[in-house]
This record gives sequence, C-alpha cells and structure tokens, in this order.
Amino acid sequence: MDVNETVVKILEDIGVDHVFGGSGQVNASMLLALNKSEKIKTIIIQNEQAASFMAAGYGMFSNKLGVCFATLGPGAFNLFSGLAVAYSDSIPMLAITGYTSQKMRGKGALNESSGLSRTPNAPAMFAATTKKSVILEDAKYAVPTIEELIYTAFEGRPGPVHLHIPKDVTISEVPKYRPVNITIPKVFEEKAQVEAFCKGFADNFKAENKPMLLVGYGCIRSGAKEVLEKLINTWKIPFATTMDAKGYLSEDNEFSMGVFGSSGDAGANEYFENCKTFLAVGNCFAENATFSFKPTLMDGKKLFHINIDRHELDKVYISDYRLQSDARPALESLVSYLENNKVSPLGENLAIVKKHHDEELPEFSNGKMHPGYLVQLISKQLPENAVIMGDAGANMLWLSAYLKLTKNQWYQNPGSFGPMASNVNGSIGVKCANPNRPVICACGDGDYLMAGFELLTCVKNNIPVIYIIFDNSEFNVIKKFLLSNFGEYAYMDILNPDYVKYAESCGAKAWRATKKEEFNVAYAEALKLNKPCIIDVVVDGDVYPPMSISKT
Repeated sequence: MDVNETVVKILEDIGVDHVFGGSGQVNASMLLALNKSEKIKTIIIQNEQAASFMAAGYGMFSNKLGVCFATLGPGAFNLFSGLAVAYSDSIPMLAITGYTSQKMRGKGALNESSGLSRTPNAPAMFAATTKKSVILEDAKYAVPTIEELIYTAFEGRPGPVHLHIPKDVTISEVPKYRPVNITIPKVFEEKAQVEAFCKGFADNFKAENKPMLLVGYGCIRSGAKEVLEKLINTWKIPFATTMDAKGYLSEDNEFSMGVFGSSGDAGANEYFENCKTFLAVGNCFAENATFSFKPTLMDGKKLFHINIDRHELDKVYISDYRLQSDARPALESLVSYLENNKVSPLGENLAIVKKHHDEELPEFSNGKMHPGYLVQLISKQLPENAVIMGDAGANMLWLSAYLKLTKNQWYQNPGSFGPMASNVNGSIGVKCANPNRPVICACGDGDYLMAGFELLTCVKNNIPVIYIIFDNSEFNVIKKFLLSNFGEYAYMDILNPDYVKYAESCGAKAWRATKKEEFNVAYAEALKLNKPCIIDVVVDGDVYPPMSISKT
C-alpha cells in the first residue's frame, strides 16, 4: 500500500464519504487511488478555492472531516481562503497538497514553493492558516502523521490542518499500515471551577436581573440542542442567537427573542439593555454581535461566558464567570446544578416584548421586488430540515432579519473571515454531508459571479443545490457604506449575464423572477426537481437591510 492508498484508506475508515479537489501533476497519482475507492465520492472542481469552501461546508453541519486537495504551488495556494474560513469558524478540515521532492528543492522546479531560492514559502503560509501543517518526508510515518493531523483538526476548538506530500513520497510504499485511532476528549474544566460558575449563575438567576441566554455556533458543534431546550423551557429563560446559530433553536419558541446584534431583532437588543445576568455560550463576541465591539456593552451586567477556546474568554469583554469548556457538558452541569439546588424558574413578569422583523413589507420598491419581501417568500415555503446559506453582502442581512426558522431549519452566513462566494461553494459541501436535507444558497449576484462555474460541478455530480440570486446589479452593502460615510460611491455596478441561458448551457434548470407569482412557481418547482437550479430574482438595490454601518 503506497501513501496515496494509505490516505484514502484512513479517510474511508473515519467515515469521510466526499472529498473535493483539483487535478495536477504532483497529486495526479492520488486521483488513481481515490478512483478505486467504493466509499468516497471525489468531486473535481473548476477552481481549487471552491474545493476549500466545499470542504468547509462539508464539515460545517456534520461531525465529519472536510477534505480538500490540490497540486503544489498555485493549486495549493488557491486553498487558503477556505482554510481561513475553517480556521476562524471552527470547522474540522484537512487539506492535502503536493510538494517538491527533496532532491529538487531550491533549484526552481516547476511550481516549487519551498521558500528556498526565492520561491514562495508554502510551509509558512499554511502554518499561518491552519492549526498544524506538516511535510511528510518519509512514507513510514504516513499513518501516525495523518492520525495526529486528524486528531488536531477535531481536538479542542476544531479547525483546519494541512499535509504536504512530496512528489517522490506520494507513491512510496508504507511499510506498516494500521487503522488510526481517533478519540477526541471533551474540553471540560475542573469540578471546582464548574461548581463556582454554576453557583454564580444560580445566585444571579433572579427575575429582577432579567437573565438572558445567547446561543452561538459552538452549541451546534457541541450538539447542545437538547440541553439548551431543557434549560430554556424549564427555567423560562429568554434567549437570542448569534447570526451563526440562527434557527438551531426554533424561533417560535415562546422565549425566543431572535438574533442579537447590529442587524438583529429589536426585541432581543432592547431586552439586552435591561439584562443584568447574561449567559453567552459558544460565541466569540464578533463585531456584528457587539455593535462594533461597543466598549460599554457589558456595563452593569454579570457576564457568564462558556467557550471551548481559552483565547476567546475575556478577549473582548471581561467575564465575571468563565468556563473553558465544550458547550454541551458545561450546560449539562448547569442544568444539573439548578435541578439539585431546586432553583425556581423565572416568573411571568419579565417584560418580554418580541420585536422580530416580521412586519408586512411591500412586494415592490422602485418597480423591483423588495429584497426583504423576497426573504419572506423564501421563508414561507422553506421545507422542514432545510439548510439555507447566505453569502457576504446585503443578502445575508436580509436573510438574518426576515427568515423565520421553526422546523429544524438552519441558517449560516460566511462568518467572521467572510469571503464572498464562500457559501456559494460551501452549499455544495453542506449538501454532500447532508444529502437528506434541502440546501438553498440565497446569495448576491456579486457572490455568484465569483463562483458560478461550480454549477457545472453540481450538474456533473448531481448535487441538487438551489441558488436564489439577489440580482440588484451592484455591491449593495459597500455602496451603502460609501453613501453613509462619504455621501457618494464609485465602481459599485455589476454586469450580470442572462442566468437562465447560462444555467441551461450548464445543463441546469433556471428561472428569472420579477414578481411574487413568478418566484413562487419557480421556487416550488425547484424544490420538487431535486436537481441543481438557479432562480434569478430582480430586487431593488435602493433599500437596505437593518444594519449598523461602521466607519472602522
């Protein structure tokens, strides 16, 4: 068994069933090994950047390892954006790239990126965008090296790892193969610290303190839904979510306040103002969730913060009580403490005034569909268990505001790193990891144009992602930023193709909608087809989503 076959065998053994990558000379022999696999479907992409985003999507809502691969040099460098997403958004991921053979290094070999003799320094660049990057110099270390990398990807706060395989090593024989053993321990504090945290929360859990819970994406990674629901429903705790956790708990729960933050729901933001006991779980206090890191945000409040990464604790706001812990075991301990100490639920007089973005919007604005109205249409027909992906720009803010997710429907935006087109491609990986869940990418036209050729990847591999394009022919949020801060804008216009003809030329189905009836017909048919589809919706670019525009 050579190194290529060993890599494939290990991925099979840990349950990976899709990998994403591009063809190249140095990794070409790996394609032969993948081609022999009966357990792994290999998705060959149009651009390696898309492979990295797909791998991130594959690991986003699953306990699986996202895997992408590329040849050395330029192919490898195309993976950086997706690795950066996985790094900032806590997604377990393995990138495998080719590397120059040892005897060739420093001579300026084709695509060399060893950092020698004025070649790009790939080891340094991958080290900067992953939890760990390794060069496999000897085939006899293949199994323990890959085992350690996979462990690192899942251990503690999940994230990406990277493996360089030199051209001469990739076909070398592995002398001793053994199954890998990946057992990931839960991150959990010492008993005394957990006890102090739980006691502190119980002591401050009083109606007059208006306790509030903030649910972050770390709760999704930890599988904390059941214990969250018990905590909320038993002790009657008002809660909000970060944008990244929207929909994880049903938004029709009587204690749901919606999304918290700059583009969040007014009810959540207003209730927070009077809250004095604030429990934040699995979140990182990102810019959009803190009103651009407002310095006084936590003044007058007791902050209880649970995060798996100690670097996130006290990074933005100093906690009164903190736990470096996986979300689920920490919440289980809290629930147990409240039960054992017979802590009473909150009373009925918490002055919860729900103010979701559920107002009646006009269908048209300036003769084009109102983008918020479009989101309401999407929400009304959204199937149970659907995953809806926004992308960078106004589209994700409209979605965050006007989607109502109640039937195990999850939403995701591009996260803190936030590259355009990340979820145009990431949606494909999400669908591969969750084949029984409908996956819809509602993206801006600028997002789609950066990654549109991956529609061919969907068609070739029969990956039924539905793309709903917010077609306003401009970079809408940046235009708003310029107008708000400078009173003028420049270079914001986009030239869109005929998306119907484009989709048909790729072998996909598409519609163009300018009004409700056209959209509803297209949407219903797309959901039934179970094939890759595009719905191009012409929306007004002169209305803007609820948001706070910062000059910084």
